[in-house]
Amino acid sequence: MTAIAPMRRLQVMVVDDEALARSRLRTLLGDCHNPGAEVVAEAANAGQALELLRGRRLDVVFLDIHMPGADGLTLAQTLKTLPQPPVVVFVTAHAEHALQAFDLEAADYLTKPVRLERLQTALQKAERLAHVPSGLGGVFASEEVLVIQERHRTERVPLQQVLYFKAELKYITVRTAARSYILDGALNDLEAKYAEHYLRIHRNAIVARWAIRALEKHYDAEEGEGWAVRLQGVDELLSVSRRQLAAVRSLIAQ
Repeated sequence: MTAIAPMRRLQVMVVDDEALARSRLRTLLGDCHNPGAEVVAEAANAGQALELLRGRRLDVVFLDIHMPGADGLTLAQTLKTLPQPPVVVFVTAHAEHALQAFDLEAADYLTKPVRLERLQTALQKAERLAHVPSGLGGVFASEEVLVIQERHRTERVPLQQVLYFKAELKYITVRTAARSYILDGALNDLEAKYAEHYLRIHRNAIVARWAIRALEKHYDAEEGEGWAVRLQGVDELLSVSRRQLAAVRSLIAQ
């Protein structure tokens, strides 16, 4: 297997007015490995959290709901307005706010006492939703979005969230870490338009250059033994054609 260097640990803040709760969560996060997490900041209330976030970019904020002053739901709403908002995971002793939490696009909602296995699952969800790694976001122009029509809904999807485009019969699957969309169009047109950001790996797929994590031996039922790429944010493997193998290896070597 050819692979790039191991992924860094998620940079995490814990916000809870109870010091014991912060300590317990910090210990549990230290036992997580897939992905790992590093607690780089702690806060006892919303004001402290916002001050610590000033000029700093974090991947995930673990956020209690019931705190003195502004509660966790209010803080989560404020975090969404940041230029690079962290992913939010709520950690609370109360289950009645789950619907509001997911309306705020939280990655997960954990109830105390938190179990290690459940926390690891929340980290995996947060990793899939995390933003483009630092230093890569600037590669994309802020206005670059895909306008996707689905039934009675029109949605603007930022290009930097798209992990791959894959041709499927008469349409194209657009995949982000959070979900899939359906897009009308031609893969060749997308490849030509976004060649700076996406690499052709197969006749039916182009993938985000920044998202490629590894190149692995892979068996495909239709094509037999071959190679596939593993992307950050999704579990599935995408086949690499022999013709594109050298280009993928070159990109990983960089």
